[in-house]
Amino acid sequence: MAEPVAKDPVCGMDVETASAAHRHDHDGQTYYFCGARCCARFAERPADWLSGKAQAEIAARAPQDARYTCPMHPEVEQIGPGSCPKCGMALEPMTFSTEAEPNLELIDFTRRFWIGGVFALPLLLMAMGDMLPFLSFHDWLGAGFGWTQLVLASPVMLWAGAPFFVRGWQSIGHRSPNMFTLIALGTGAAYLYSLVAMVLPGLVPDAFRSPHGAIALYFESAAVIIVLVLLGQMLELRARERTGDALRALLNLTPDVALRIDADGAAQEESLESIVTGDLLRVRPGDRIPVDGWVTEGTSAVDESMISGEPMPVTKSGGDLVIGGTVNGTGSFVMRAENVGADTMLSRIVDMVAQAQRSKAPIQRLADRVAEWFVPLVVLAAILAFVVWSVWGPPPALAFAVVAAVSVLIIACPCALGLATPMSVMVATGRGASAGVLVRDAAALESLARVDLLLMDKTGTLTSGRPSLTSLIPADGFDADELLRLAATLERDSEHPLGAAICKAADERNLEWGTLSDFSSFTGKGVSGQVDGRTVSLGNAALMADLGVSLGDLQDSADALRGDGATAVFVAVDGQAAGVLAVSDPIKETTPVALAALRDDGIEIVMVTGDNRRTAEAVAAKLGIDHVEADVLPADKEAIVRRYQESGRRVAMAGDGINDAPALARADVGIAMGTGTDVAMESAGVTLVRGDLSALVRARHLATATLRNIRQNLFFAFVYNAASVPLAAGILFPFLGILLSPMAAAAAMSLSSVSVIGNALRLRNVKL
Repeated sequence: MAEPVAKDPVCGMDVETASAAHRHDHDGQTYYFCGARCCARFAERPADWLSGKAQAEIAARAPQDARYTCPMHPEVEQIGPGSCPKCGMALEPMTFSTEAEPNLELIDFTRRFWIGGVFALPLLLMAMGDMLPFLSFHDWLGAGFGWTQLVLASPVMLWAGAPFFVRGWQSIGHRSPNMFTLIALGTGAAYLYSLVAMVLPGLVPDAFRSPHGAIALYFESAAVIIVLVLLGQMLELRARERTGDALRALLNLTPDVALRIDADGAAQEESLESIVTGDLLRVRPGDRIPVDGWVTEGTSAVDESMISGEPMPVTKSGGDLVIGGTVNGTGSFVMRAENVGADTMLSRIVDMVAQAQRSKAPIQRLADRVAEWFVPLVVLAAILAFVVWSVWGPPPALAFAVVAAVSVLIIACPCALGLATPMSVMVATGRGASAGVLVRDAAALESLARVDLLLMDKTGTLTSGRPSLTSLIPADGFDADELLRLAATLERDSEHPLGAAICKAADERNLEWGTLSDFSSFTGKGVSGQVDGRTVSLGNAALMADLGVSLGDLQDSADALRGDGATAVFVAVDGQAAGVLAVSDPIKETTPVALAALRDDGIEIVMVTGDNRRTAEAVAAKLGIDHVEADVLPADKEAIVRRYQESGRRVAMAGDGINDAPALARADVGIAMGTGTDVAMESAGVTLVRGDLSALVRARHLATATLRNIRQNLFFAFVYNAASVPLAAGILFPFLGILLSPMAAAAAMSLSSVSVIGNALRLRNVKL
């Protein structure tokens, strides 16, 4: 069962309440935070954060010269927020900070949706109730029925839907028709026709009146469509907002302060902004390293998994590079600041992720490309119908002309177009969730269905990401269980992953712990101590040489284990070589079968890892992977993805660490392991919940089925409506005397929407 999740009231990120390290109680309620920075800011003024006042102040302080760009058209840039002149989407900031600025458009659209819904719901009930003989609002209200609809629909059209009409008008001015052009035309035509029918009913010919003389109105169609489009925009804005959360999560890895050493050698706590290149900084045990730099004094083991993705801590001593945001172990050291501010590796990763995210092309572009032709053709057809009926139509010619033109515009209403992609994605994501696959958006599904090359990280993706004891070779005269018991007792208080793997193996064999005394640690070499009165040492060959222990044949055994991708450590008992232990990151059980299925589906697989080449090639050989890219840095992974893309390949990238985030964002589709870091999952289009590659096979099948379904929906949305336009224009009237009324046009429009929804629902039963 998933842990309960709460919203950070400062930055809006999701926080798992059970594991949250930062929380604050206010007015009897507990609030949870992603980091100390958000918690401290909330504690200063909780009422302002809860009321939205603090967020509004942040928005007011936003720099006036901040540059914004369109996520669908990266070439569009401007100073300050606004909407894209090509597609109408809200522009996004090109730079990010640790402070989550409120999404003003999401706030505005949410308000418009709820208020518009209050007016649209009675309209829908009136229209539906009027179809039932025992529930006729028309009979109840009499002459006030139409005027009531007008009063209810007008706020929705004139206020709730105002942004759509503004953007639709702008699209015409920019000569770039898009979704908002269709929305404005369709709903505007329905509303204006109904308004004319109410205010000037004489213009409507008798042929379009009921036997009782009533005129069909379409106020509810226009209002409900506006509210539904607002709902779609809200969902889209919420999804796009998560990309900012990923970047803020990266930036929040750096601490707020650093210990700067002054001329007298004393360490003073200073804000991170005041640190400059050349400053000497002290890093205490357990601290996050504040900036990139070089160790000048001391030794420690540093957890660099957030950068390298590798679980083994790296020993750092004089002259070694340390990276800001990584976690220091139990030692303490002094470092000289080298890269600070925007020059740190974390900041560069943020920039790469942001640029890669902006370079993606969502599947909605397909709808916009068709709309570029569809909208002008519909308008032309409406004008042509008006002219033809005005000149050659029977009396009253003008009334017939107006009705024919309105029918054309109503039947071309983009309701089905707006549902085509979201409905398929909604059903597919629900189906995928039940199969352990989380999908961010339609673009990810489309890209996953098209990929022909899969780049895969090793640790945590192909392997479990959790080191374990895989081999134990005792020397002559030593028992394997006794050897493991002695080693585990020696390592039981160790925080090193190697020691944890040894202790876990002893627990699994139900071995009893011994009594440990005189424990000693040799930095970079190993440990030693007295276990039940026996001298036990565990470490590398250098430690054994220092102790004067001859390894003999165990050295060859260790070399063989290393060639198999394992880390080998020696054990000595009472000055005699007792055995060798191998700790490695095992390959997931489902990995070989999943890779075989992906190859059968025509996908080439390449391993891309920061691990050393010998270990990487050993793992690749076991899995039948022919091509390996090893010893790569985070920037290298992103560059490798770009290189393959430039060669014409459609690339998917699978990974689980922060080091994979730029590559995940740059790839046509990023695939994150649910067992990995939050940043990797936020940067990816697809997340495999259990970190099981068999779910990737299911995700590929789902993507293929979804893309096919979306294409079918677009066919229904465009071709069906386009085929109906000539009927609405009256092409059958000269031959059969049939003229499609606006009521029939609205029914045809609704039928196309029903076709799209019904087709999308078939994805619930797709076999994965």
